[in-house]
Amino acid sequence: MTALVLIAKEPVPGRVKTRLHPPLTLDDAADLAAASIADTVEVVNAVPGVRRVLLFDGVLAPAGTGSWRRVDQADGGLDERLAAVFDLLDEPTLLIGMDTPQVSASQLTAVVDAWGSPDGGAGACFGPASDGGFWALGLREPDGDLLRGVPMSRDDTGAHQLRRLHDAGLRVDLLETLTDVDTIDAAREVAGAAPGTAFAAALARIDPMVGSRS
Repeated sequence: MTALVLIAKEPVPGRVKTRLHPPLTLDDAADLAAASIADTVEVVNAVPGVRRVLLFDGVLAPAGTGSWRRVDQADGGLDERLAAVFDLLDEPTLLIGMDTPQVSASQLTAVVDAWGSPDGGAGACFGPASDGGFWALGLREPDGDLLRGVPMSRDDTGAHQLRRLHDAGLRVDLLETLTDVDTIDAAREVAGAAPGTAFAAALARIDPMVGSRS
């Protein structure tokens, strides 16, 4: 069975989505983060036949994750935190972030189905983000050393991570490029691409020019 891991941080004002401030207030940025998490949890819960894992930084876990396995994020940089969960789990593991509320259950199900096919699918899958990072990373045989030491939160993070996978001799399935919600322009783009999401509804309640409720 595939482990489907969501890495998330509790949406506390001043601790999440701080690049949205300004123009948004820190409270509004946290509200958007909460909506993004809610959308992503709903999608993960719609993927059949997986073991759901919450890789969490915070106290109050998101609604809808009560039946999930909760794993507290390890100490260290993001590469160490991600590597730790890939060391912990021993089944095929697909990790996604909380910043792409436009992701669909069908995109994730396709990865799970490929790993369950007669040929076992590719050794890895990689979901590039438009800012140069990545929104998804899957390893059929999880190994934290494939992430440890990769420079994170840079515009070449994705290139470094993808090169690490190829250097390990893995066949990599590339997923669709998605936009992470890190800036107000990205937030508007994502809301426009996924108008039916809680994220889009939350953004519609916010005037991004002055950071006040519309």
